[in-house]
Amino acid sequence: MKTLHVVGYKNSGKTTLISRWVRLLKEQGVSVAVLKHHGHGGKPVMPDEGTDTGTFLANGADATLVAGGGSVQFIWNEEPDFMQLKTLVSLGQSDVLLIEGYKGEKGEKVMLLRNEEDWDSLRSIEGKQLVIGCPDIETDCMHIDSRENEREIDEWFVKWIAGGRAYETV
Repeated sequence: MKTLHVVGYKNSGKTTLISRWVRLLKEQGVSVAVLKHHGHGGKPVMPDEGTDTGTFLANGADATLVAGGGSVQFIWNEEPDFMQLKTLVSLGQSDVLLIEGYKGEKGEKVMLLRNEEDWDSLRSIEGKQLVIGCPDIETDCMHIDSRENEREIDEWFVKWIAGGRAYETV
């Protein structure tokens, strides 16, 4: 399974980019899994108590899983470590795993920058394959000036997925 992190700070375009890449891959018949770090503090939105799942959680269930109609929803009232999360999201044996966040974990990464302060803070991250944003910076990997250059970004991604040379070292 090919795995790629998309990292950057809040409102840098991570979810938008991953969503576009999911659509692009699905149009090609590629199976895709996504793992997202909820970096906004607190728990992700949980089902309300009006649902069976919400009732189970409100009454102390440590985990709950509901299956039906061809899909599964699993909620675990504990945050596993990164490798356990990757294992869980990989159970469906997808061709590609896109990871939103987890910039400190090992893996190949696409970095989205809003400004030069983001670059100053993130430049030492390991595994950079592509940096998007901030036209005036110098990088040691492929650099696309703006996230508005969707065609160029998507072309890079398609080459990366194919395992070909996705970038030229700058």
